[in-house]
Amino acid sequence: MMKEFTGYFLLGSVILLAVLIFFCMIRAIKGPRFTDRVVAGNMISTMIIVILSILSVYMEEPFLVDVAIVYAMLSFITVVVLCRLVIVRRRVHEREEQEDGKR
Repeated sequence: MMKEFTGYFLLGSVILLAVLIFFCMIRAIKGPRFTDRVVAGNMISTMIIVILSILSVYMEEPFLVDVAIVYAMLSFITVVVLCRLVIVRRRVHEREEQEDGKR
């Protein structure tokens, strides 16, 4: 009885997270700013990691935890690179505005 309830709970959690991923995808597409898209992409990655962890428990497959850890590391590196890109773009834009102001 308890194992059956746990299975339904885990599957319900996965379905809920899948729906939330859909809404985050909408936010990533609509924007309006680049940072909104980065945050939405980060949220999608986080929810995928949680789904992988839940499926690891549900299917009793421990290798999925390893996949989730690797995916988390790749997601972290991606967000760091994108944040660095935003900072560099902003600095270049500020320099261009300063040079236009001096002319």
